[in-house]
Amino acid sequence: MIDSPGVLMTVLAFLLVLGPLVFVHELGHYLAGRWFGVGVEAFSIGFGHEVAGFTDRRGTRWKFGWLPLGGYVRFAGDMNPASQPDAAWLQLPAKERARTFQAKPLWQRAIIVAAGPAINFVLAVAILGGLAATYGIDRTPAQVGSIVAGSPAERAGLLPGDTVIALGGRSVDTYRDMLLFTLIRANEPVRIDYERGGIARSTDATIGAVTERDRFGNIHRIGRLGIGPPQPVFAPVPLWQAPVEGVVMTGNILRSTVDGLVRIVTGRIPASEMGGPLRIAKASGEQLSLGLPALITFIAFVSINLGFINLLPVPMLDGGHLMFYAIEGVKRGPVRPQTMEWAFRGGLALLLALMVFVTMNDLGAFGVWRGLAGLIG
Repeated sequence: MIDSPGVLMTVLAFLLVLGPLVFVHELGHYLAGRWFGVGVEAFSIGFGHEVAGFTDRRGTRWKFGWLPLGGYVRFAGDMNPASQPDAAWLQLPAKERARTFQAKPLWQRAIIVAAGPAINFVLAVAILGGLAATYGIDRTPAQVGSIVAGSPAERAGLLPGDTVIALGGRSVDTYRDMLLFTLIRANEPVRIDYERGGIARSTDATIGAVTERDRFGNIHRIGRLGIGPPQPVFAPVPLWQAPVEGVVMTGNILRSTVDGLVRIVTGRIPASEMGGPLRIAKASGEQLSLGLPALITFIAFVSINLGFINLLPVPMLDGGHLMFYAIEGVKRGPVRPQTMEWAFRGGLALLLALMVFVTMNDLGAFGVWRGLAGLIG
């Protein structure tokens, strides 16, 4: 085990991770809006009182807020968080009103909103593709190198040399695919399709649950079958193929993210595993202490999650706006203002409640509640 990074390194790493990702996300909205001729009144990194900023020649205020947990782009015509204009919008001169967000066709507004999450995925593809071109790709086959005594794999009858084809009906190509599949499925039954001597076979097993302590002292409960890896295989990636590998890796991480969320919602993974800004900050510091490649990989992972979360159909998020645009497109008319207002109030309440919940989880993971209980006891 190595020492955990200090507070200063953790704060620095958190800013290095979240700041650029928020900027890139909002830049997607900004560039798409500018492409369609929408005026931009403000581009903010962070919320709350402005700490520093400047106004460019187009009249856009670029600024930093004191709370660096997000950001926003305020387009001309955005009068409230639901992107609804007030009565003053109708009084604007025709030329000025044409530059507002609300004056644009539905498809353009949808593209502007979707551009934020989309650029997060593009950034992840670029990072992961670049790492693949620099360091190569892990092509270690999904083969049984060894079997842990008493493990689910041994009880299922697997032997060294067997090649796993699929887990739970999902095809696996590499040993890493097997690890990612089992990681979040502790104590879940699974069908294992494999080959032995060129003959297809299948067996059933229950993925084991193990508790591991990483090099920073963090304790994780994860799923394991008890299959050891074969001889590692790393393949170089030509530069022209790097974007394709980046897309594949981004897709794999996104699929794991969706799997994890589904398991939290259905109760198969405890909700206490959900982390918030404090745990992201801690992980950022840990990755920075491991070196720049580890931190860059972590940035790609967070970027994927940021894009995915913003696409959830929750009012106040980009996905909530897109949901209402879809309704507007189907009914060929905007959603009633009162409905929008109550939906966005509910969405805001949900997000605030979720923020409080994950922060409580973070404090619990840091041992705050155990410490308080000890003091009270």
